[in-house]
Amino acid sequence: MNLETTVGRLTLQNPIMVASGTFGYAKEMAPLLDLSKLGAIIPKTVTLKPRDGNKTPRTVETAAGLLNAIGLDNDGIDRFLVEKLPNLLTYGPPVIVSIAAKSPEECAVFGEKLRGVPGIAAIELNVSCPNVSGGTDYGTDTKLCENLVRAMCRATDQMIIVKLTPNVTKIAEIARAAVAGGAEAVSAINTCLGMAIDWRMRRPRLANGFGGLSGPAIKPIALRCVYQIYQAFQSEKINVPIIGIGGIATAEDVLEFLVAGASAVQIGTANFYDPTVTAKIVEQLPKHLEENDISCVKNLIGTLRLPLFS
Repeated sequence: MNLETTVGRLTLQNPIMVASGTFGYAKEMAPLLDLSKLGAIIPKTVTLKPRDGNKTPRTVETAAGLLNAIGLDNDGIDRFLVEKLPNLLTYGPPVIVSIAAKSPEECAVFGEKLRGVPGIAAIELNVSCPNVSGGTDYGTDTKLCENLVRAMCRATDQMIIVKLTPNVTKIAEIARAAVAGGAEAVSAINTCLGMAIDWRMRRPRLANGFGGLSGPAIKPIALRCVYQIYQAFQSEKINVPIIGIGGIATAEDVLEFLVAGASAVQIGTANFYDPTVTAKIVEQLPKHLEENDISCVKNLIGTLRLPLFS
């Protein structure tokens, strides 16, 4: 079976990526699975300066997922380039660097630091973190989103992927704004804003109050978002690929996202309870395709029959 797919300038050996923030810097997972079999690796989001993240507790399990309010805890872009990136590049798959910029001015600085760095396949611009102040501002306003993406595209000639939030009324409008700014792909979706409460203590279970919900609970939302974006792009003849994210844990989940319009997917929360899940999915995909007389994963993209909604 041909598992190869393309996302903008990237040709991936299969559509399985790992989502930022759920796979560390890959070094932690290397003893558990063959990382060379992945389609791409996206390490934890980095900011210009180091961040300690939010106060604890900052994760809590829910009935069908996980709430987190990590708050972009990271060592900053300078240490990432020196201490993390060299090792990431040894595993083989394309490395997509995830960044969070607070302003167009920060995009310019990121561009200077990342420009010409060998081995970076693309940059995923995170405009959708619900756990930091202003983290979703650029992902919920079309003009702000377009301006930020344009600033990032002006600062670098590297491929820009924009990671979108579901916490909007019409996600397709934000996706179009990202493309207008120069995005060569969009990722959908980041976590859904949620809350958990300890009613006996009359307090939220997260120190931050709110957090981002991920896992199986958000898969139907993610599928809907991918489908709506794909339909909007098709109707306007926008040839920009979509990366599906949200509650993916099996090969069949992956295939559902491809049918909805995704060209590739990112596995997130499932990595926490089964660090080998991505390897299992890569192994299982050919069997599912063969059983359904499908020779190439590309043949599935956007094949959902007759839209049931718009």
